[in-house]
Amino acid sequence: MVPTSSRIPVLPLAVGLGLMLVVSLVCGVGLGAAGIGWPGVFRFLWAGLSGGTVHAGDAAAYTIVWEIRLPRVVLAAIVGAGLAAVGVAVQAMVRNALADPFVLGISSGAAVGANAVILLGAFAGLGVWALSVSAFASALAAMALVYAVARSPHGLTPLRLILTGTALAYGFEAVTTVMVFGAARGEAARSAMMWLLGSLGGATWAQVPLAAVTVAVGWAWLRWRAETLNALAMGDETSAALGVQPARLRRELFLVTAAMTGTVVAVSGAIGFVGLMVPHVVRMLVGADHRRVLAVAPLAGAVLLVWADVLSRLLLAPAELPVGVITAVVGVPAFLLLMRRGGYAFGGR
Repeated sequence: MVPTSSRIPVLPLAVGLGLMLVVSLVCGVGLGAAGIGWPGVFRFLWAGLSGGTVHAGDAAAYTIVWEIRLPRVVLAAIVGAGLAAVGVAVQAMVRNALADPFVLGISSGAAVGANAVILLGAFAGLGVWALSVSAFASALAAMALVYAVARSPHGLTPLRLILTGTALAYGFEAVTTVMVFGAARGEAARSAMMWLLGSLGGATWAQVPLAAVTVAVGWAWLRWRAETLNALAMGDETSAALGVQPARLRRELFLVTAAMTGTVVAVSGAIGFVGLMVPHVVRMLVGADHRRVLAVAPLAGAVLLVWADVLSRLLLAPAELPVGVITAVVGVPAFLLLMRRGGYAFGGR
């Protein structure tokens, strides 16, 4: 834990990250393989926001900016914010510094549904919604299965949650692997691997509202329950002595975090390290109080994922790298530096 005197005030940090996010969103729209100059980017953004018109000769460039890049960077910010917020909550819920949004096995369950669409053509009648709907439905099914198996007469204990989520995740991953290796088309298998490693290449405006509402409502609930998260992080006995019901709170947290995870994974695939790394970096800066952490972590996660997506588009342009590869390349050394840094206890305790 960082000494109190060295903590950064939350408000200036949040404002600074908010400004960074705005700049990141603009840069994310302006940067890409297609050479659209900045004057054109700003003109097309203004036309889209104000309902203005563009010349027929600029229609293709306008489509790239407004229909492809902008929803992609907006969705990247939403997904990054959601993963960071869920990472904070899950680490408190299971009292494990290595926990992340995918420790409950929800993302692995979502992968089964997504690959059923990509590799087997399931739910083809849903058109462009097929992938998101199938991934979200299988995420909910995985959530129900994890809950049913992990639940005991004593409620959802941290150890049972971690063991159940990990075990079922291996099972879901085995099913996904069989589907990938059995794919008749190589391009379909490549698309499946891109999704498994995280990709925002299929982002559309239609995906933004549900993801934004789910993440916003989930974050608001977590922020409201921040005091009880502080108690839960100190252990069940301590939290019970403070008037918190650990089993009930953990059940509520499970439902909220699973819904948020299922939603963001359905639109972006399994993007790792954001939900694991960002909470630790933020605790190092502002302390372990969840009221402070949850005020900053979503903004940090949003900025990180927007730039990770930009790099995934640019490094091998015109080809793309999975976003999860970029977050892992950034996350591994950052995590090792955290472990080497003196004065910080993982988990903030």
